[in-house]
This record gives sequence, C-alpha cells and structure tokens, in this order.
Amino acid sequence: MELNKIEILLEKYFQGETSIAEENELRNYFSSPDVAQHLEQYKPMFGYFSLPKEQMLKQETPLLSIPKFRDGDKKRYIAWLSIAASVVVLLGIGTYMFYNYDTVNKKEDLGTYDDPEVALRETQKALALLSNHVNVGIESVYYINEYQESKELIFKQ
Repeated sequence: MELNKIEILLEKYFQGETSIAEENELRNYFSSPDVAQHLEQYKPMFGYFSLPKEQMLKQETPLLSIPKFRDGDKKRYIAWLSIAASVVVLLGIGTYMFYNYDTVNKKEDLGTYDDPEVALRETQKALALLSNHVNVGIESVYYINEYQESKELIFKQ
C-alpha cells in the first residue's frame, strides 16, 4: 500500500502538484534503506536535497586586514590616494576628449568658402529660402486676422 502511495506522490511531484508535507514524505522515503527496486533511480535526486543540510563549511575565509598607520604614514597614504584618484579622473577626461575630438571638429566645420562670389551666391540662396518660409508664415497670420475679424462681427451682433 505504501509503495502505491509513493508512486502516486512521485507522479504528483513531477506534475508540480505536491505540497511541502508530501515532498517531505518522499524525501523521508528515499532516504530510508528500503527503497523499491524500480524506484532506486529517484534516490539520488531526493538524497541530493538532504545533502546541503549535512554539509558544513569547513574552509575559513581570512578577514581583510586593515593596515595600521602611524600619524605621518596616514597623511602620506591619504595624499597618495588623492593623487591616484586625480590621475584616474584626468585619464578619464583625456580618454573622453580623445575619442570625441573628431565629432567636435566636424560640428565646427559649417561650410566655409574660399571664393567670395560663391559665398555670396550661397548666402543669397539661403536668404531666399528663408524669405519664402517667412512669407508662408505671414500668409497664415493674415488668415488668422481674417478669422478674428469675422468672429468679432458675428459675436458682437
């Protein structure tokens, strides 16, 4: 009868439907010496879960020893530590500037012209384009003005 119950519990265990009490019952069964022959294959699995309880940490880890300083040594240590931190910060800034130097220079080059006549033509093109866009904006303002006047006429009456 007990063997049948253990097989049912095993099936429930593999389906993920067992309770803690049922899992403890399985663990107790597989840790006993009288396990059925056809269930021997599951013994290492349930025996594995009981091993960590029995194992103890035997290796001791040494504590980090903090050096003891005399008064002068402590000041010297702090001075060297601050110098090292400054060097690390400067190296970081230098590395950042080195890798971003090309992008900074590319942004500064906005298209210069050696020939004054070419520069004049390009400036005139840019100003004409700007003028067209400003005129479109002014036309929109006229429509808004017309709308405002119409609204005032309608709502005054």
